[in-house]
Amino acid sequence: MKNVFNSMFVAAIVMTVAGLSSCASTQAGNAGKPVLLVVSFGTSFNESRALTIGAIENAIGAAYPEYEVRRAFTSQIVINVIEERDGEKIDNVTEAFDRLVKDGVKEVVVQSTHLMDGIEYHEMLDAIKPFESKFKSIRYGKPLLSSDRDYDDLIKALVAETAQYSAGDTAIVYMGHGTEAASNQDYAMLAKKLADQGRKNYLIGTVEAEPTLDDVIAQAAALGVKKIVLLPLMIVAGDHANNDMASDEDDSWKSIMQDKGFTVTPILKGLGQYQGVQQIFVRHVSDALAR
Repeated sequence: MKNVFNSMFVAAIVMTVAGLSSCASTQAGNAGKPVLLVVSFGTSFNESRALTIGAIENAIGAAYPEYEVRRAFTSQIVINVIEERDGEKIDNVTEAFDRLVKDGVKEVVVQSTHLMDGIEYHEMLDAIKPFESKFKSIRYGKPLLSSDRDYDDLIKALVAETAQYSAGDTAIVYMGHGTEAASNQDYAMLAKKLADQGRKNYLIGTVEAEPTLDDVIAQAAALGVKKIVLLPLMIVAGDHANNDMASDEDDSWKSIMQDKGFTVTPILKGLGQYQGVQQIFVRHVSDALAR
């Protein structure tokens, strides 16, 4: 594990530098050039932000060099923490669009990095709506899980990233956030598709909805496994991953699973680090441009 974290730290430095370069070009503006606005929930965990959101932005920028890539977050809490702690200003969606208008941009592609078509995604759309008449075109790239192909591509990415851990005595458990929106069903759908593809040792749970941690523990026990590898089903490895999933607190998923007799290995690697996930978002930009 030491080598894993050392490599993550080095990569974080590289990605942070790239992210700072991107922010500098954003501040300078580029009137007339079309913009790809990548909208994420955000995270105050700097290393994970660079490795995940930064990596997605870089992949999109590499695929569409004729566009200027800009960043916005939907979580004002995260934006405030970063500004107060680090002095770094990240736009919310309204601020990002005010800046686009001021810079004279006429063509925008908005690519969400949200996992699903949930509350945060629709709040983003609502924030953009008042600006629609100010642009020649605004196109929208869909969230991560928006089609059958997306599920299949995500499963390929999950399996590729965890192949070294997958064994007969091990369950691969992905922890999602969960939502009150109808899109929470996407977690169950992902679990079903994994099972249908023979990946019965891949289990999906959520922090705040269903499937629950109890559901996951019951499924792992039914499989007869002794080991659990625990990963976030979230774009970033932020607060939920570090605290609710992997911490030594009594109420973390790791601690509760250990109390149930499992040997648990948490992996703090957000989905945004997966090249397969990055390419899903690149494809969603392509789909948006084709519409």
